Amino acid sequence: MKILREVKDNKEAFIMELLNNFKFVKVKPFTPYKTEVLEGLREAAEEVNQIKAGKKKAQPLDAFLNEL
Repeated sequence: MKILREVKDNKEAFIMELLNNFKFVKVKPFTPYKTEVLEGLREAAEEVNQIKAGKKKAQPLDAFLNEL
C-alpha cells in the first residue's frame, strides 16, 4: 500500500528518521518537480469534482484551446 502524507518542513527530519527505523516501511521523498506536478494534479482533480457537483462552471473547449 502506498500512502502520501504532507509534513511541515520543521518536522521533516523527525518523520524521516522515525519511518526509516521501520524495516517494513520504504520512504522515498519527492523531488520539488514531482511535488509541483502532484499538486497540479490534485488541484485539477478538485476542480473536476467541483464542476461535477455543479459548484463551478466548466470552460468551453474552444476557450481552453485558445489559452494554449
